[in-house]
Amino acid sequence: MQKLESRPSETTLVLEPGRADRYYWLDLWRYRELFAILAWRDLAVRYKQTVIGVAWAVVRPLLTMLIFTFIFGRIARLHSDGAAPYPIMVLAGLLPWTLFSTILSEASASLIGNANLIGKVYFPRLIVPSAAIVVALADFAVAFLILLAMMVWFRFAPDWRILFLPAFILLGVLASLGPALFITAMNVKYRDFRYIIPFLLQFGTYVSPVGFSSSVTPAEWRLLYSANPAVGVIDGFRWCLLGGEAHLYLPGFLVSLAVVAAFLWLGVGYFRATERSFADLL
Repeated sequence: MQKLESRPSETTLVLEPGRADRYYWLDLWRYRELFAILAWRDLAVRYKQTVIGVAWAVVRPLLTMLIFTFIFGRIARLHSDGAAPYPIMVLAGLLPWTLFSTILSEASASLIGNANLIGKVYFPRLIVPSAAIVVALADFAVAFLILLAMMVWFRFAPDWRILFLPAFILLGVLASLGPALFITAMNVKYRDFRYIIPFLLQFGTYVSPVGFSSSVTPAEWRLLYSANPAVGVIDGFRWCLLGGEAHLYLPGFLVSLAVVAAFLWLGVGYFRATERSFADLL
């Protein structure tokens, strides 16, 4: 009887010019396990065996809500959207803004923080900043639980429009992903660019309708004001959560959608154009 010899399995490595570019988006799916590993690692760093991680996700929106309610609701005496209590209106604006700012801040330093990984193996670099979305969604979930608790406290319930909330969550992710990819790529080439990001986020907190309703904007400026992509997202969240008389300014919302699409196209395009130089620069 002839004995069969076991042979090691052979793998074929195909080196072909332009192959990585042609199969780039398919490689994103092929490397989905790497995305899950990076996202889980970031979550573990934020929450595992820490108190400040969970506490910060609770304290930050609560303190911001109290400050904005006092300044805009008590001192400036601005009105809320519809019949919603002012604290709930502020929290409904903080939800998308926290999602936006967390993705932007976490993704901006993600490539530098994973420099060793990027310099050793090939994989679509878009996976690294995209993994920051999971951390932002975790913070968003904590803030959403706070909002639900506030609604119970004030005995305020949303109507059927809350069914559209997942669509606006996706819109919030896309609105932040475009600028995040552009800033991430810029941060690799110009390391001092990371000092601009906290200023941009702080500035954006006050120019975006987080602590007040966008309806207080003068009519002649409201369309231009909607060029801020966060405006359409925040207004959409409030339209879903506040119900009643909360209205969505449709012309401004369409402008925000166009700006979100433009930033997403610019961010992905610039990231892909500079991606090959990341390993050398890092």
